[in-house]
Amino acid sequence: MNSEKQIISTRDKLKFLLCSAIGIFMFFITVTFDGKKSIPLDHIVTVLKQSLGGLTAYIALAIIVYGGVKPFVKKTWNKNTVEIVFSVFKVLGIITGFMFVFNLGPEFLYAPDLFPFLFNKLVIPLGLLIPVGAVFLSFLIGYGLMEFTGVLMQPVMRPIWKTPGRSAIDAVASFVGSYSLGLLITNRVYLEGKYTKKEAMIIATGFSTVSATFMIIVAKTLGLMENWNLYFWSTLIITFIVTAITVRIYPISKKSDEYVTESGDPEVIVKENRLNVAWNEAMRVSRNSGSIMNNIWINLKDGINMVSNILPTIMSIGLLGLLLATYTPIFDIIGYIFYPFTALMQLPEAMLTAKALAVGIAEMFLPAGIIANAPILSKYVVGVCSVSSILFFSASIPCILSTEIPVSIKELVIIWVERTILSIILAAIVGMIIF
Repeated sequence: MNSEKQIISTRDKLKFLLCSAIGIFMFFITVTFDGKKSIPLDHIVTVLKQSLGGLTAYIALAIIVYGGVKPFVKKTWNKNTVEIVFSVFKVLGIITGFMFVFNLGPEFLYAPDLFPFLFNKLVIPLGLLIPVGAVFLSFLIGYGLMEFTGVLMQPVMRPIWKTPGRSAIDAVASFVGSYSLGLLITNRVYLEGKYTKKEAMIIATGFSTVSATFMIIVAKTLGLMENWNLYFWSTLIITFIVTAITVRIYPISKKSDEYVTESGDPEVIVKENRLNVAWNEAMRVSRNSGSIMNNIWINLKDGINMVSNILPTIMSIGLLGLLLATYTPIFDIIGYIFYPFTALMQLPEAMLTAKALAVGIAEMFLPAGIIANAPILSKYVVGVCSVSSILFFSASIPCILSTEIPVSIKELVIIWVERTILSIILAAIVGMIIF
């Protein structure tokens, strides 16, 4: 232990403390700026968006074009069936992106909940948030904070969620920052051999939910802001209870425990001197972390690659989901999966609630619009399920599929159904107690 202490330099300590502090401040500390209370990262993106003005649309379009042509330039578009399908959707994303930016195409596409919703509420914010967030992400994950937290959280994370203690950072980053940033962390750590395939799948489908900022929009739409603390904390708890259940059932339970690297870099299971071990683990990472600028550059490249994969599919798959929800009965039919559970829990307007929940697979904001005039209990259940079901085709599913995490669309849909059913039951119980 003494020899271990001797090689910990002041530089290692300062790197860990200062860089981690910057990461914590940017992602987890809320500050008030210009009358708005949010995390500093959100303020930076807001200022950047305001400074760029009308240029943001063209920047987003450029990212969409880059992401759409990339599979064909790299000749990966025909690697497998999923890649072919998503490459086609990315090309459609380029077409729809040009249509919106240059005001082309039929007028009905410009209804507030179609093109404007997709581009202004999803594409532009994500187009700025992910690359900027990736820059500061290097401070959060590159200098020992993840390992330090991981050792301390081991007794909680492993028994309940079957993931390493270090995954606690992923969970918090998603709720406070964004699922896209959470997935960026997950993918990076998975490729470094610090998560197994199963662990990466658990984290991607169980922790990488929308942020508190998204939740505020849902709560406003549903008239739940008067009960904001109740809504936020109960949703967080229900989300993680549901994850604790889904990790123990198919398809997650059958996933491989192998690492993507040959031997992997699993957490050391700590039995004693936990704080001391946590500190030494942090110092080891800090010592081997390399230059700050190089880490920023690596994470920025990861962020640009991820956002270029997400934006084209949001514009194509997202639009398709919205059109299906608006003009076809498909989600009424899917709603029958959930109707037995909404009826069993005696939710008001059980069929409408079930349909609203079904629409969530297309876009997590849509259920709130459908159920906005329903009784408070149904609105609360839908508000919770919109967040705790996690998976939707306009953003989070393409985001997961753009990572290296080995998960199929079929598995994601099954997990979505499982999470939604479990969330209905738990949210209805909590809602009946409170309302």
